[in-house]
Amino acid sequence: MAAPGSVQKTEEEWQAILSPEQFRILRHKGTEPKFTGEYDKVFEEGVYTCAGCGTPLYKSSTKFNSGCGWPAFYEGLPGTINRSPDPDGRRTEITCAACGGHLGHVFKWEGTKVPTDERHCVNSVSIKLVPENSAS
Repeated sequence: MAAPGSVQKTEEEWQAILSPEQFRILRHKGTEPKFTGEYDKVFEEGVYTCAGCGTPLYKSSTKFNSGCGWPAFYEGLPGTINRSPDPDGRRTEITCAACGGHLGHVFKWEGTKVPTDERHCVNSVSIKLVPENSAS
């Protein structure tokens, strides 16, 4: 796993390795339209990594169907996700600790029936599923 803040690239370097949509969301804090993401309804076993730098972020066992229109997880892998309040104070942004890529937002105390009572609402384009049965 990459150390926090260890993946640093120029905007030009990010543009060269990311698709235009990945660049818009990961580097400029965009949001994909709900119910359009690749991983919203995927519940395959594996690990979700940052689409920007490959850092493992979530175990598939923490993914749940929240009905929000984006992939939802109740917790990330320790030390891999940073949180910061949005300027308006209404939401908390989550980013990859290694590269700073925008993942989405975390919501607390919604009454979800998960161990942490948290919903990490993540853009599909910000993550990549590495299936459990794939070679490491």
